[in-house]
Formats: sequence, C-alpha cells, structure tokens
Amino acid sequence: MISLLDIRARIADGTLPAADAIHRARERIAAQDPAIGAILRLAPETAVVPEVGPLAGIAVGVKDIIATADMATEYGSDIYAGWRPRADAAIVSRLRALGAVPLAKTATTAFAGLDPAATVNPRDPGHTPGGSSSGSAAAVAAGMLPLALGTQTGGSVIRPAAFCGVAAIKPSFRLLPTVGVKTFSWALDTVGLFGASVADIAHALALIAERPAIEAPAPERPRLALCLQDFAGSADADALAALERAARAAERAGAVVHDLVLPEPFARAWAVHPTVQDFEARQALAWEYAEHRDALPPVLRGQLDRAQDLTAADYDAARREAHRARRQLKELFADVDAILTVSSVGRAPRGLGSTGDARFNRLWTLMGVPCVNVPVPGDGLPLGVQVIARFGDDGRALAVARGIEGALARE
Repeated sequence: MISLLDIRARIADGTLPAADAIHRARERIAAQDPAIGAILRLAPETAVVPEVGPLAGIAVGVKDIIATADMATEYGSDIYAGWRPRADAAIVSRLRALGAVPLAKTATTAFAGLDPAATVNPRDPGHTPGGSSSGSAAAVAAGMLPLALGTQTGGSVIRPAAFCGVAAIKPSFRLLPTVGVKTFSWALDTVGLFGASVADIAHALALIAERPAIEAPAPERPRLALCLQDFAGSADADALAALERAARAAERAGAVVHDLVLPEPFARAWAVHPTVQDFEARQALAWEYAEHRDALPPVLRGQLDRAQDLTAADYDAARREAHRARRQLKELFADVDAILTVSSVGRAPRGLGSTGDARFNRLWTLMGVPCVNVPVPGDGLPLGVQVIARFGDDGRALAVARGIEGALARE
C-alpha cells in the first residue's frame, strides 16, 4: 500500500514533485484496476495539480455517491448515468483547498445499499471487498491510492476496511460534512477515510476537520474494554482470535484491558437500527422509488418495499431507544478510554453475491461514536479489530488504534 505520510515526506524534502505523485497514481490505476474494478472514472488529465498545500501530491478516491463537479456522479445506478453535479461536495472542496487531487471516483453499491458492485477483493478476487464503500477500500488495499473517501450507514467503512486489510475511520457523526453526499439515512450517514495506516488516516482527518489535536498521543496506560456484542450473535473463531491477539498486544504495550458486557439498552438500540435507517431511506430515495422502482437493484428494492410499512410511531420509538443507549454510553466511557471489538463477523465471504454482514458495526454507527479499523497481520484473507471511543474523541480512538497497530507490528 502507499503511505500518505511517506508521499508528503518526499514532497517536503524535494525528492518527489507533487505532479509526479499524481502521475504515478494514474499509472498504478491503469496497471492494476482492470483486474479489480475499484475505479469508475478519473479526473481529466488537464486537471491542475497544486504544488503547495498540506495534502499536495495526494491522490484521493471519492466514493461515487459524493458529488464531484469535474467527474460524473452516478450513485452506482444507471438511473443517474452520466449525471454531472454543478458543484463539488463540501468534503471534496475541502480536499482541494488542502492541495489534494480528487483523482478517481470509486465504485459503490447502488445508492450505498447492499446490492454488490462489480469490485473484487484485491487480496483474493474470489471474495467480496465488502460494501458499500467497496471501491475505496479496494483501491487503497491494492496500492492505487493513498487516501479514499467512503460513507457508513451501517458498516460500510469499517467492514470493507477489515475485508481488504486497510486502516479506516468512521469519525464521530457530522465531524466531516455530508453536504453533497447522496443521502440514505440522515441520522446515520457518516463520511469516513481509508488509508494504509492509522497514522495516515489520523493525519488526513486532522487536516480535513481542521482539528490538529486529533493527532495527539494516547494515554500511557489506556483503559480498554473488550466487548463481544453478544446480542449481535457470534463472530467466527478466527475473528475472535484476532480480537484476543490485539487485546494481548495492547496489554504488552501498556494498556489495561478488561471485559465488558453491554447492558440491555444497547441490545435494544442495536435491534432498532434498521428501523431508523429504513424509515429515512424510504424518504431519502422517495423519487427513485416512485419513478424508477423497477430499475433499483433487487435487495434495495425489497428493502424499500418493506419500509413502506414503517410508521412514524415506529421511527420515534426507535429513536428513543437510540437516545437512551447514547446516554448510557456516555456514562460507560467515564471509566474507559476505548472499546475494542471485532470489525466484522470474520474474513471476507467467498463469492461476489454479498457485501458481508454489518451486525458488529451498526450499533456504533447508531451511537455516532468514532470507530477505527486496525488490520491484524496474519495468513490468509485480512482480519481487523475495531477501536471505539466516546463521541467527539476521535483523536483518542486513533491514538489507541495506532498503539495497537504498532504493538501488533512488533510481534
């Protein structure tokens, strides 16, 4: 994979012009993407490459539900084939202001739903890369791009990051703007980042969010709560082994680890996530459903069919359960620096007919808290663990994740 920090260091010391860094990204995409299908289209060759700025020379992949004025934005659907927004999404404008080049639109499932895109997992093309941010995760994993944008409504950043073996963060809700991002659920949709390492995504997030404290160091002896989320079912044995390995590595690096069983309100909140998501999706995609229902892919079409029966009372009750759990989570973090749990049920499933299961992600998306995927080295397809911190404490989540990543690398 290509490190954002390494590229920036070489640009800073004068050994790599920013324009060359972008040109090399184009070359890597041309050489590797035909076998992976992560990239949908590229910015025009005539696009200006800034030579100054804290992210100058950084080529960025932009999930194709995020608007770009210089490239079509199709939401993964033929309904929007060739559609060109008049303006960039706010997050894309921010990247340009920092000197980065939004170089590529990356593949997404249709409207960020569950119907798979054509992208394959670069670690093994017979397995899914996850979704819905499949192209962004795969492009970073294949070494085509040092940074990519995704979105998460259930598990669409953390899960593909785990399946493809890259670092990623789903930040605190609304830390990054969603203006210009196709909405699925306005109470859940969160823009996230993929990179080669935790340090890479921490640096990018600190710059994009204009919050340098995000790169602050972790506590010397962080207090970690090991959580299995039993109400979500059982993870595979190899996922649990990776979690145990990460916990023991954290202990060797100085962390204090104890087990955590989440109280009943969290099980109820986990159970109502689909109600919040689908009630809002029914409204957010009302035009597409009314005018182009038959053109929607089958899983999303069925999801919206069922959502027609949800009532405002169902939605309000689900939101109340979420609020109760958020209040209790705030109390829980009084004694815990971060929660450590699995990022996915297990390794990327075989075949391309599914994007995998988000059941170990969706509670944390509903809670709005920062979540970081840390790849766990090993044989076979990648595995990851998830570091979760209190709302607004993205820097602590990243710092703890960076410590675990370093401890695992020293094994």
